[in-house]
This record gives sequence, structure tokens and C-alpha cells, in this order.
Amino acid sequence: MTTELVLVANIKAHPGKSAELKTALEALLVPTRVEAGCLQYDLHQDNNNAEAFVYFERWSGYDTWQDHMKTTHINTFLESTKDIIADFSVTELHKIG
Repeated sequence: MTTELVLVANIKAHPGKSAELKTALEALLVPTRVEAGCLQYDLHQDNNNAEAFVYFERWSGYDTWQDHMKTTHINTFLESTKDIIADFSVTELHKIG
């Protein structure tokens, strides 16, 4: 049985780079949402810090998320934003109730 994977990805832009990062993050929405195993992929921006973004993601399982991380659009994003992103962390969760 595959266990659904929930992720919270926190991404912070370098000062003055929030608009560039937002554009790059928005570009991931459409191609990711059509991937096999993607159940939810929502982007949020902090109301009090324009440089801070959060993705809330739900995947059908760990393997589908790993497949996502190998896609061309993710690799292109990571390469093109390496000088824009100041901090990037991902928390892996599972639903318990």
C-alpha cells in the first residue's frame, strides 16, 4: 500500500529577488499539477515577507515525488534560480488523522 506524502517546501529569495523567484515558482504550477501522482501543488507567499514562499504539496507516494524531482522543469528551475534562492527547506509529512 502506498502512503500519501505531504510536503511543505519553504523557499526564500535573496533580498530584492522576490519577483524573479515568484515568476520561476509560478512556472512550475502547470507542469507539476499534470504529473502522475500529484494530488495537490499550491504556491503561497508570506503576507509579511514578500521574499518568503511556501509550496503545499500532496503526492500519492514518496516515489512519485522523487519522479517529480527528476523532471526537466524542476531541474531547469533549480539551475536558473541558484543565485536567487537564499534558503530552501522541505518538510516531509504524513497524515495521522
